[in-house]
Amino acid sequence: MANIHATAVVDPSAKLGTRVEIGPFCLVGPHVELGDGVVVHSHAVITGRTALGADCRVFPFACIGQAPQDVKYHDEPSTLTIGPKTIIREHVTINPGTEGGHMATKVGANCLLMIGAHVAHDCELGDNVTMVNSATLGGHVTIGDGAIIGGLSAVHQFVRIGAYAFVGGMSGITADVIPYGMAIGNRANLCGLNIVGLKRKGFPREQIHQLRQAYRMLFSSEGTLMERLDDVESMFSANPLVKQIVDFIKTQSDRSFCVPNNAAAPSR
Repeated sequence: MANIHATAVVDPSAKLGTRVEIGPFCLVGPHVELGDGVVVHSHAVITGRTALGADCRVFPFACIGQAPQDVKYHDEPSTLTIGPKTIIREHVTINPGTEGGHMATKVGANCLLMIGAHVAHDCELGDNVTMVNSATLGGHVTIGDGAIIGGLSAVHQFVRIGAYAFVGGMSGITADVIPYGMAIGNRANLCGLNIVGLKRKGFPREQIHQLRQAYRMLFSSEGTLMERLDDVESMFSANPLVKQIVDFIKTQSDRSFCVPNNAAAPSR
């Protein structure tokens, strides 16, 4: 049975799991689904066709599921899905999808969206993603598992951030960031690999060593990117970390790639 504060406004059509707690002055709309154990603290708004997985926590003044900030949006029945155990802190905003995208915005499990973070329409976040205070995603952004988006950073529309990548605070990301890469700066450049993050996640030392070798090969000055990519793929075919970078680069994208500051823009 849900525990709903007397001042909260919860539409009778909303679907609430067991052990749901809804605090003072909250608003929960008619198409909302809250999984078992979800806690919504005071003054939060959850509306639209929004589903929160089990044990999510929503903090005061978060606004989830409101209409996208897209002038082409015309009340199409798009959705927002948030995985279990995700924490949504104060003043976070997350918008559903649009007809011009996938009709869906998705946030994975065990994510942490810190104060003031913004997830725009049609974004897709993997599991264990962290967005630090006031980090902002434009529409159609894709973020892989375990990535960290630093505070006050902004990610351009349609950009892809690979798994376990790290975006430094106050960075402007206008190009794709490879998995395990570190990107920092205004119109950010790659500044190496997220080695600290890899070690913390317990990736094998030998895999990390090979990943560093592959990184140096990929961003050397010899040949084209695709030629270097083929060399890396054949040399490190048994390394799953390297394979993830190779697959990421080979996947068609609307954006270019972040490269080290001393490297030329990649030529396919």
